[in-house]
Amino acid sequence: MAAGKEIRGKIKSVENTRKITKAMEMVAASKMRKAQERMRAARPYSDKIRNITANLAQANPEYTHAFMQVNDAKAGGFIVVTTDKGLCGGLNTNLLRQVTVKLKEMQAAGQGIQSVAIGNKGLGFLNRIGAQVVSHATQLGDKPHLDKLIGPVKVLLDAYSEGKINAVYLCYTRFINTMRQEPVVEQLLPLTADRLQADKDQHGWDYIYEPDAQTVIDDLLVRYVEALVYQAVAENMASEQSARMVAMKAATDNAGSVIGELKLVYNKTRQAAITKELSEIVAGAAAV
Repeated sequence: MAAGKEIRGKIKSVENTRKITKAMEMVAASKMRKAQERMRAARPYSDKIRNITANLAQANPEYTHAFMQVNDAKAGGFIVVTTDKGLCGGLNTNLLRQVTVKLKEMQAAGQGIQSVAIGNKGLGFLNRIGAQVVSHATQLGDKPHLDKLIGPVKVLLDAYSEGKINAVYLCYTRFINTMRQEPVVEQLLPLTADRLQADKDQHGWDYIYEPDAQTVIDDLLVRYVEALVYQAVAENMASEQSARMVAMKAATDNAGSVIGELKLVYNKTRQAAITKELSEIVAGAAAV
């Protein structure tokens, strides 16, 4: 029964794996709800900043911030938001595939690339393809902290303000629902007029501000861009936990199917061994 013993060992191994994947599925489901709440809570902040900045910009059309100006630099910047850990299905693969397509387009046009990696998976990918990583942020945990993101992102924002790069692209996975997450590569800078536009249902308040409109607009636009990056990281974390929960559920279901198949094979092997022994006993009795 050497074959039967080997099959029993495989069954035990798959059962242990199923316990692990089931536990990871339950943990991901718990974290997913918190990540979704955090993602939704961050949206009103960036919307309010955008409305105030849009109203101030419309009231002072003579001033244009550097983030809204287009320059002719021969380089672009990428902020690539990925996960720190794996076991979340094709979440990172789908995003990095789109990033690769965009990188090849820019390289074919003769443009240089500067990149910021947020997450271990993106950092490893950018290092493998030989991209210039000017800064990175990893090990963010389950809750993103703005103070950990401002430093790495500020490198690209300053480079754009100084005219060293002509655009900054934000790459992340947008959360649609639990079963669907969408990889996104969108232009962060320069800020377009469509993006920096007040909501139609918002009144054009005549704000009282100090010291002057230029200083207020400068600070608000920086905060707005930082809020967009934070929102992207929050959405990516919600997508990560959703994708991990779905992947672990699929792994648990597959483990159950494998266990069923192995038990069937084990029973057939055991029955064949019993039948063989009975045949040998009958044959021996007949010979006697």
